Amino acid sequence: MPILRMLGTPRRCCDGVTRRETLAAGALTALGGAFDLPTLLAAESTRPGHRPKAKNVIVLYLLGGAATQDMYDLKLNAPVGVKSEFTPISTNVPGVQFCEHLPRSAQWMHRTALIRSLNHKAGCHNCLPSYTGYEGTPPDQHPRDTDQPSMGSVCDYLAGPTRPDDLPRYVYMPNWLGWGQAFRRAGPYGGFLGKRYDAFTTECNPTVDSDVKPVAGKPGTVRGAPILPHSILPPEITIDRFDRRKGLLQQIDDEFRRVDQTGDVGSYHSTQQQAFSVLGASKLAAAFDLSQESPALVERYGNTLFGNSALVARRLIERGSRFVNVTFDLYSSAPGLLDYDAWDTHRNNFSILKENKLPVFDQVYSALLGDLEARGLLDETLVVVTSEMGRTPKVNAAGGRDHWTYCYGSMLAGAGIQGGAVVGASDDTAAYVKDRPVSTTELCATIYELLGIDPETRVPDRVGRPVPVALGAEPIRELMA
Repeated sequence: MPILRMLGTPRRCCDGVTRRETLAAGALTALGGAFDLPTLLAAESTRPGHRPKAKNVIVLYLLGGAATQDMYDLKLNAPVGVKSEFTPISTNVPGVQFCEHLPRSAQWMHRTALIRSLNHKAGCHNCLPSYTGYEGTPPDQHPRDTDQPSMGSVCDYLAGPTRPDDLPRYVYMPNWLGWGQAFRRAGPYGGFLGKRYDAFTTECNPTVDSDVKPVAGKPGTVRGAPILPHSILPPEITIDRFDRRKGLLQQIDDEFRRVDQTGDVGSYHSTQQQAFSVLGASKLAAAFDLSQESPALVERYGNTLFGNSALVARRLIERGSRFVNVTFDLYSSAPGLLDYDAWDTHRNNFSILKENKLPVFDQVYSALLGDLEARGLLDETLVVVTSEMGRTPKVNAAGGRDHWTYCYGSMLAGAGIQGGAVVGASDDTAAYVKDRPVSTTELCATIYELLGIDPETRVPDRVGRPVPVALGAEPIRELMA
């Protein structure tokens, strides 16, 4: 029998055997089916020296491109037409300043690290870099089954099989990325790992207060909460009838279990099991039931769609989910233009940030960190704040900032983070990186490292080739505790 050997540097598995030795095709046959290629590649994530500092991740995603030079990288000496209109205030870490509209967040700088030199050249509104680390430029912004998988999908893949009563490991709220524009954006998906590793994604019915008439450039505060998809049985389907249907389908599916669990068949089973879990599992439904929280805590988060989603995120990780994304989305396609702009502030940048975006974000970020800390969860939960890009240094004729990927920022807090750290620096106008450029790939590698996943861990693409999850990048060790 011919033996196929993998070339490359000898890397040791946890038992001391090199990957090159173990991946010999003859050895795979002798060791049995448990030692297939995907299993061996995934096993690299457990190598000694990569123990987790974080058990969970909550990503607060500011869709549209947040103007971080108006948040925590203000340039006081920049010329008029470039510098922020906002006044800096001190944080609780000497020498680090935030803008005046983030007073609550400023009091959490001792648990927060800032990146001020994030950059990529993969195109505006391209979400693949921030979710996957892949900085190539795709032909368009729609998801493909050949994409690099998202961090949440990789976490789900490496964790192995689930039990029927498990909560989804990877959850995306409050709606699929781009739903508010009726434009599905690439990024938070399973990519070449398969649709079975797509996030469990909620739905929502966003509204604004009845006395608000939002228009483009002057958005309303978006209310609502994430909703479980298809979580209510139709009136004609009783619980007994549902159970009978489930039992019949179970018999049919017994035949499919003998089929290789890849591609569409594997995806079908995962989706189907997930749907049954939603319909039948009180554990998941309970996580979304905010009536179980005190009204005071709901108000502390702001009782907005973003705030309620963040509160549900805390409830999910408390109950077993591992990677939860909360997007501050825009809703230009919703009736009444509820929020045409989100963080994509091509017009009225300063008024939108001052009156809407920054107060909502400030309240949610500080409430989430405080809630996690009070419950003993902050030391095991990594909170990441990021966008797909930043904004131009120059303010345009409409009082807005346009798309810019060459320098912007990100925030990380909680588990494994060196509080008070500031990594990198932008130039005098926040246009380009002055010191310590940071790629989105490095940011993803850092998140993997903090979760105890070796960034060199490889997962199989659609034809079985091993691909490193962090695409060869190293973690940003300056911000790690």
